[in-house]
Amino acid sequence: MQRPWLAHYPEGMPPELGPLPFETVGDLLTASFAAYAERPAFRFMGQALTYQALDAASARFAAYLQSLGLQPGDRVALMMPNVFQYPVAVAGVVRAGMVVVNTNPLYTPRELEHQLMDSGARALVVLANMAHTLEACRARVPVEHVVVTQVGDMLPFPKGALVNFVLKRIRKAVPAYVLPGAVSWREAMRRGAAARFVPATRRAEDPAVLQYTGGTTGVAKGATLTHRNIVANVIQSELWNAPAVAAIPAGEQVVTVCALPIYHIFGFTVNMLLSLRGGGCNLLIPNPRDIPAVLKALKADRFHLFPAVNTLFGAIARHPGAAAIDWSRMRLSVAGGMAVQKATADLWRSVTGRAICEGYGLSETSPSASCNITSSDAYTGTIGYPLPSTDIRILDDDEREVPMGERGEIVIAGPQVMAGYWNRPDETRAAFTADGAFKTGDIGVMDTAGAVRIVDRKKDMINVSGFNVYPNEIEDVMTRMPGIVEAAAIGVPDEGSGEAVKLFVVASDPSVTAETVMAHCRANLTGYKRPRDVEFRPELPKSGVGKVLRRALRD
Repeated sequence: MQRPWLAHYPEGMPPELGPLPFETVGDLLTASFAAYAERPAFRFMGQALTYQALDAASARFAAYLQSLGLQPGDRVALMMPNVFQYPVAVAGVVRAGMVVVNTNPLYTPRELEHQLMDSGARALVVLANMAHTLEACRARVPVEHVVVTQVGDMLPFPKGALVNFVLKRIRKAVPAYVLPGAVSWREAMRRGAAARFVPATRRAEDPAVLQYTGGTTGVAKGATLTHRNIVANVIQSELWNAPAVAAIPAGEQVVTVCALPIYHIFGFTVNMLLSLRGGGCNLLIPNPRDIPAVLKALKADRFHLFPAVNTLFGAIARHPGAAAIDWSRMRLSVAGGMAVQKATADLWRSVTGRAICEGYGLSETSPSASCNITSSDAYTGTIGYPLPSTDIRILDDDEREVPMGERGEIVIAGPQVMAGYWNRPDETRAAFTADGAFKTGDIGVMDTAGAVRIVDRKKDMINVSGFNVYPNEIEDVMTRMPGIVEAAAIGVPDEGSGEAVKLFVVASDPSVTAETVMAHCRANLTGYKRPRDVEFRPELPKSGVGKVLRRALRD
């Protein structure tokens, strides 16, 4: 196939990866532990966790898991926000040869039960604040071993004890729970210190992570990401970010803002593992929805890289406290997970002086598949070019490649593409083309340079009297209207046209009315694209990473 994007690669960017430097994620981590022992790997609540400390703590946790009789290949679920315990647990699980099951701590009991049953997880680490969720489904899931941790468990005394006391006794943020047989994080680490850690031998094609999709296209499925998938995507991202990283002064440790939750594949790979690979430091943000707390953390630290999603960039840029942040060292703000709207990109640039560099990926691609040039200072409205060793094609419904400039489904081939959906052979077969490329379900257009523009999800497409309406277009138009903070468009049944557009908006200006919204639509959208109904909401439903859930609006 032709690869027109290669002509637009930055100077020195290889088209292919070549042999990977590590067989497994564990190999990658242990190499970094040895190379950067004294450096801080993570900062959280004003405290640092060094690479050396992460090495020692993860070895203890791995030994604890092995002491329970767990075997290589067993699944271990991790249900926490961004606290020190998360990277320690991840490193411990993979070093013991087991499989990480990243689990959203905001799950309901029904959602948690499904994931634990589907993954067959034998062990679970859960934050005490969410332990009541496990209690509600405990009798129906196969989990044999439960470790309960508190936010301050890896902070030094007395700070850790004070944090735990305040959250439990003052803020009442830890609902009561009963989990017979569960052990505390500190007890698990004590037992691990008394046990013997035996590094496991795993192969590149063995599963490393089960990353569950958000369920926006049906029942949540576990994307089986192998060690090769994850390692390849770390190296791809490292190469692609190199032009931006090269602008950081020599000798400065690269600091990445980790506001994306680590349980999300974007935060897992692009924040945590990519930073660890290069000897960087992650600034852990436990609750990205608390914008004042995010700004407080940013004000207290220098930082260079800021991966996030459109909604978070917008929320920060709109907050008056953003003007007090020193953005001068930031060299790259990279967005994924959802389309970046031009209004957000313009506002972010006006506040920070930096463009948003939009990329694209999915749980099934570990996640990164394409990105704009990281040294560019322009908003392009595209998801950029395929990463090294990645092929992207645009196909019609018969899996035939469409001409440049025409719409079709985006399909991806590359070393970062998952092995398949966990224990779902039929759905795995349906997710790949006859020649083995992953069918994303996203509709896109590739230009003559090889850059791709997302049009929308197949399932989110609205059909009005035979005309395709793409919600992203409507939402982008609406967020350019003064006084509109967020917007989401869905299709609703209509007797006359089959479907009609319904628009949900979040307004910051009380003078915005349904009439003014409709007038804006009339001025910017052709007739069949205009909403039939407008509903005002105080906020829109979002996933844990901040992606607007149109499915929830449809339901």
